[in-house]
Amino acid sequence: MIVEFTLNNEKVKCDVPEHFSLLRMIRDIFGLTGTKKGCDKGECGACTVVMDNKAVTSCTVLAPVVHGKEVLTIEGISKNGQLHIIQQKLVEAGAVQCGFCTPGMVMSAYALFIQDRDFSRDEIKRAISGNLCRCTGYEYIVNGIDEALKTRK
Repeated sequence: MIVEFTLNNEKVKCDVPEHFSLLRMIRDIFGLTGTKKGCDKGECGACTVVMDNKAVTSCTVLAPVVHGKEVLTIEGISKNGQLHIIQQKLVEAGAVQCGFCTPGMVMSAYALFIQDRDFSRDEIKRAISGNLCRCTGYEYIVNGIDEALKTRK
């Protein structure tokens, strides 16, 4: 099946089997391996991307559904080799340890970042509740996201 969509701000087109997930298409067809395959059931958040400005677990989205949509992966948020402010603030907060959950966590945070409103710490926690991290205990992650969100003002 031919799927045309915007991937990291670039129009793309590919022939993909109908049973492929967005995750598999991103990794296997486009070679973007920053989006991680974790549970493959939508429960861990490692594969989170932003689709039409909303965080989604890419393992649960069938590739044909993406036709005509905009998808942003971890590879698409940095500019000119510079980390996005969310990535920078997570590093500064000590929120990056093994790194496996980091791309999905960043994309969940990015979905907040692009909204034009303030978020409480509880709202940040809810927004990343679908992203499992086995290393940090989340406090440093929430701190980093909170600091990144404050830079929008």
